[in-house]
Amino acid sequence: MKHISIKNDAGLLALSLRLVVGWTYFSAFWRRTILENKLDPEVAGYIGEKFNHFLPHALGIKPLIQYLVENPDMLWLNMVVFTIIEGIVGLFIMFGLFTRLMSIGVFALAMGILLGSGWIGTTCLDEWQIGVLGIATGFVLFLTGSGTYSFDNYMMNRNFSITKKPWFLWVGSGILPIKETIFPKVVLLGSLFIFGMTLMTNQVFHGGLWGTLHNKSVKPKLEITEGKIKDSTLSFDVFRTEGVDVYGSWVIGIALFDEQNHKILEYEQEDLASLPSESISNYYVAKIKQGTHSLMVPLGAKARLHLQSEALSNLSNGTYTLKMTDISGAYWEHEIKKGSN
Repeated sequence: MKHISIKNDAGLLALSLRLVVGWTYFSAFWRRTILENKLDPEVAGYIGEKFNHFLPHALGIKPLIQYLVENPDMLWLNMVVFTIIEGIVGLFIMFGLFTRLMSIGVFALAMGILLGSGWIGTTCLDEWQIGVLGIATGFVLFLTGSGTYSFDNYMMNRNFSITKKPWFLWVGSGILPIKETIFPKVVLLGSLFIFGMTLMTNQVFHGGLWGTLHNKSVKPKLEITEGKIKDSTLSFDVFRTEGVDVYGSWVIGIALFDEQNHKILEYEQEDLASLPSESISNYYVAKIKQGTHSLMVPLGAKARLHLQSEALSNLSNGTYTLKMTDISGAYWEHEIKKGSN
């Protein structure tokens, strides 16, 4: 097997990348299993709820995320498997064991972060930066493999039989078996692809190339759909699609107005805080629920609300306006046509 001098050992030069990105992924496993139990669906901070936060603006993988958050058992299983994979990939990358195979894991995990949560980040486009830098790091580590301080190097120096296999150079370390005339083109094409992904997602998620810059993590936004008035019940879907992921939107008022802007129905803070549980039908694992002084709506949560009042029982056909008000003063409206069906 061909050897190279230490000072020209690309794998050695990438040691800091290996250690930092390895810990980035292994620490996710460490946090969720050792420091705290974030894999328990019944405790605060359950990783499945964090995953639910990705849903509103995920790119390409939104149907997969929606399927999982609608099926809590499958979600839990996938979160456990995902956490184990992160732990293995991170640990092996730090140790430099099967480095190129693990670098593919780094690339895939970072791509998942980028596509799922690249739109989230209140100050520095946090998740987008983590995703694109993780993808670039995975690609670099695949090209370099591990150098002097690695288990791959230890096994090669002691002529372990596995290092003699033709496929070891593709999954471990050493000089990639790619012709020197082709290798620069592989580096260029891979780099251009990653740079293209960086620019594309920067524009899609944040308007970072042209148009108006935007950050969907700054202000809460609720989408109200499927509004109906039947007998004495007002029902509608509400979906929190924007805002900070670490705390909810606090809805302090729900009101219904007729075409003359007369208030037909009003739920104030105390009413929403004491809303019966049967009035809230959640779709996903992140749940809309009663808070101490308001109705709490986490990022990515969607529910159907059923509000009953005798004031609705004799309403004439026409157009009504539903208004939901957040504690910040922001509000959202939805038009409901009674008797149009």
